[in-house]
Amino acid sequence: MKAAIIYTAGGPEQLTLEERSVPKAEIDQVLVKVKAFGLNRSELMTRKGYSPGVAFPRILGIECVGEIVSDHSGKWQPGQQVAACMGGMGRDYDGSYAEYAVLPSSIIYPFTSKLSWDMLGAIPEMFQTVYGSLHLALRIQKGESILIRGGTSSIGLLAIQLARQAGLRVIATTRSEEKKQFLLEQGAEAVLIDDGNLKAQVRNLYPDGIDKILELVGANTLKDSLSCAKPGGSVCMTGMLSEIWSVKDFAPMDYIPATVNLTVFDTGQIKVEVDALQEFISMVENGEIKLSIGGVFKLDQIVEAHQLMDSNMAGGKIVVITD
Repeated sequence: MKAAIIYTAGGPEQLTLEERSVPKAEIDQVLVKVKAFGLNRSELMTRKGYSPGVAFPRILGIECVGEIVSDHSGKWQPGQQVAACMGGMGRDYDGSYAEYAVLPSSIIYPFTSKLSWDMLGAIPEMFQTVYGSLHLALRIQKGESILIRGGTSSIGLLAIQLARQAGLRVIATTRSEEKKQFLLEQGAEAVLIDDGNLKAQVRNLYPDGIDKILELVGANTLKDSLSCAKPGGSVCMTGMLSEIWSVKDFAPMDYIPATVNLTVFDTGQIKVEVDALQEFISMVENGEIKLSIGGVFKLDQIVEAHQLMDSNMAGGKIVVITD
């Protein structure tokens, strides 16, 4: 099989395409023929050497869609369409940047769909992250206001759609004035230009603050996001677009406003129900949800795909297909 392997941390050019033997599944594992996978910021961080505990050489990739090749348990039959994400994939063991992957049965999501593989490849991690952040962490309710900080990211764009469908008033952010109209067309009722300090802009729109805030930029804007929440409101830190993971000298009593709730969502800790994924795929098929695809590449173009991710110019999910 072909596989993209990284031996040394660094830029996109560190990813090299090689021929490897197809791995064999053991007990509690399945062998999946990878059809497509999406790129994720966490893979960029791992590639740069910012992920503690990840040993090189490694086949990266924390998500994929494809078909079952073999399953010792007999739970899934050859040819069954499946998705997989997280669970140590591409970090503790080799992931999806390959034509085949051996994966734990515990992270397999069966589904049925007639969508193309490039469309399906955009879904697993993006859907789980957005659905989990909005419904499990923030517990959004119809009529609430929500600020999506990092609105032009693939996660942000999908969050705008799902929040609107749930009946929320959506405010999105971007650092670029040129992208303001784009976010309004995606369903945001207001767009704020993010200079790192949103509190004054937010209070002009909502004097008491925002009900729910989805923080996708990272730890460097988290304190400002907390200051934008209303008393009793909630902030969910999900993304790290800024590549800043931690808060220096974190003092909770000074950092978090009284009665404001701070939570996180991590697909490595919480698994969304299988039925929710199938329902989401059906919504995409029916045109109720529009996936924002920022680029589609082949496996032998993995370096170019990572270069696009590095540029922050994709405007949607970057997908790699293996065929």
